[in-house]
Amino acid sequence: MTEDLIVTEDLIAEFFTDSEMSGDSMTPFRLFVAKIPQKKIVRLGRILGIVLYYLDARHRRIVRRNLKFAFPEWDWSRVLQITKKVYKNFGVTALEILQISCSSRRDILTKARVVQGIENTEYLDNKNGVFLITAHLGNWEVASLFVSGFIQHPFVAVARKIRPKWFEQWVIDFRTRFGGEIINKKGALPDMQKALRQGKVLGVLIDQGTKAGEGVKVKFFGRDVQAHAAVALLALRCKSPVIPGFCVREDNGFRIIMEPPINLQRTGDLKADIRANTQLMMDAIEKAIRSYPDQWFWFHKRWKVYYPHLYREDLEKKRRKQEREQKKALAKKN
Repeated sequence: MTEDLIVTEDLIAEFFTDSEMSGDSMTPFRLFVAKIPQKKIVRLGRILGIVLYYLDARHRRIVRRNLKFAFPEWDWSRVLQITKKVYKNFGVTALEILQISCSSRRDILTKARVVQGIENTEYLDNKNGVFLITAHLGNWEVASLFVSGFIQHPFVAVARKIRPKWFEQWVIDFRTRFGGEIINKKGALPDMQKALRQGKVLGVLIDQGTKAGEGVKVKFFGRDVQAHAAVALLALRCKSPVIPGFCVREDNGFRIIMEPPINLQRTGDLKADIRANTQLMMDAIEKAIRSYPDQWFWFHKRWKVYYPHLYREDLEKKRRKQEREQKKALAKKN
């Protein structure tokens, strides 16, 4: 039975001094952005999302096909309804991220009104480190800042590089502003293992796929996908617990969900254990998405490895682009 913690101003004041809460100095512009009421952010974000819905035919098609593929029992009217909500959620999330980049620690913590499963945070204090697995659900950036800002454990996020460079630096700055660290996803295994050995919490988004042969084959919404195996491998090697955690949006703020650690399989057959444990992790991600289907980032071509027909237009366009680039490269050589 999980417990809920209601996050109040009194609770925050009990844990932090004013100097700890204020964070870095606030310019007038950042202070203005930080103090925009959540209701206005949500209202403007939904408008932005609907505008994008009508302008972005390509991703609108991907979202609809993904939803129908994952929920074959849904009729088309429900698929269309949830697609619009997905875009609205994206618009709100985008504006929220802009706002939290200007917010103090107090501002961010007061957005998280409820922590579900607060008793499971005790597992974050582990000498072998901890994996906190999550997905692009609700507002994942609030989740990482909440862990580093409220729970106050050394937090390391594993993330891929972003282009352009200036935008990547902006993202890194606000992700690390409360003491968090970033590990580049490419070639991350040694750094991830080092962080675990130091007893840190590693936050990893595991809902995105990988190329065939670079991960393990598991089921996601009952369909075959490729999934990264690094978390399962290191969790077994370092004896680190794996905790699913999510940040979902509710009417009056965010709900931080901390699940109990996954009961990992350890049979001694490393290959089988990696596959089985990766499946358990994907099951935890799927469970959360099914609970909040309109808050997941359905824009990914998540099933493209085994079901390329879902994205035939996009894959064909990519193929033609590669052919043009190859012809140009060949022409330069000649």
